[in-house]
Amino acid sequence: MPTLNRQIRLRARPDGIPQAEHFELAEAPLEPLTAGQFRVRNDYLSVDPAMRGWVSAVGNYSTPVGLGEVMRSFAAGEVVESRHPDYPVGERVMGLFGWQRYAVSDGRSVIRKVREHDLPLSASLGILGLNGITAYLGLTEIGQPKAGETVVVSTAAGSVGSAVGQIAKLLGCGTVGITGGPEKVDLCRAEFGYDAALDYKAESDLSAAVAAACPDGVHVYFDNTAGAVSDAVHPHLAIGARVVICGTASIASWDPPPVGPRVERHILVKRARMQGFLFFDHAAKFDAAVAQLADWLRAGTLRHREDILDGIEQAPGAIAGLYRGENLGKRLIRLTDA
Repeated sequence: MPTLNRQIRLRARPDGIPQAEHFELAEAPLEPLTAGQFRVRNDYLSVDPAMRGWVSAVGNYSTPVGLGEVMRSFAAGEVVESRHPDYPVGERVMGLFGWQRYAVSDGRSVIRKVREHDLPLSASLGILGLNGITAYLGLTEIGQPKAGETVVVSTAAGSVGSAVGQIAKLLGCGTVGITGGPEKVDLCRAEFGYDAALDYKAESDLSAAVAAACPDGVHVYFDNTAGAVSDAVHPHLAIGARVVICGTASIASWDPPPVGPRVERHILVKRARMQGFLFFDHAAKFDAAVAQLADWLRAGTLRHREDILDGIEQAPGAIAGLYRGENLGKRLIRLTDA
C-alpha cells in the first residue's frame, strides 16, 4: 500500500465555469483506518456539469466545496483495506469519493455497490450511474412519456441526453435532439437513434426548426440547457406537456438575465407542467433503474460513449472542457498509478 494519496483540491473560488487554475494537485499521507472505516482505491473519477455548482459561492442543493478541500466528485473503485463488516476487500463501489486516488469512507459516501461484474466499472459512473439514472428516472418519473408522443432533448448527444433519447425510443416515443455541431448531429442520428437532430449553432431559426420537427407539438421536453435553446422549444409545447428541468448548462452566471423570454404564459396556455429533477432525491429507485439500464445495455439496445482522460493531472481542466463541448460521451478520468 502506498503511503501518499494524490488529490485535486479547490485552490480558488471560480466566478462561473471553473478552470484549471482554480485547482491544485496535492499529496497527503494515507492515515490508518479506524473501526467502521474502509479505504477505496479509485479507478475512475467522474467529470460532470453539476460540479460547476458544487464550487460556486452561491449555494444550491449542496454546501459549496471549501477552499483547500478535495474536489467533490463521483468516483468508482475497489475496497483495498477495510475495518467495516459490510465492505470487504475486493468490493466494487461507486460514491462521492472525490478527485483523489484513495478515499476513506464509513459507508455514508457510497451511492451503491457495483454488482454488474460483467460490465465495465467505468459504466457505473455514466450509463449505470449519475447520467443513466438521471436520464431514466427524470424521463419516466417526471416526463411520464406515453407511446406515440414526441420527446425533445437538449444537449442530445451528451451523456444524459443521449440516454434520454434512446430510452424514449424504447418506450415508443418519437424523438428530436438538439445539439451543437455537425459531428454531434450525426452521432444523434446514427448512434443514438433520434428521429431528427437539430444543430442549434447552424439553424437560422431554431424555433421554426422545432416546429417543423414536431408537427403535433412537444409532449415532453427534457431540458439540460435553459437559455436560448429552451426559449425556442417552449412555444411549441403541446397541451398537457411535461418539462423536465435537469440542467442550466447554457447560463454562464447563476444570476438570471433581467429581461428576456419568460415561460409562464406557455405553461398557462398549454396547461403544461415544469418540474426540476435532482438525482439525490430518488435514491430509493436507483437499484431498479440500474437493473433496467443494465438489461438494455447487455441486450445492445442502449448505447453509450465514454470520453476518457488518463491521469489525475487531467482533472483540473476537465470541467471547463465539458462546457466547451470537447467531449463526445461521458467524461472520465482514469487512474492507473499505484
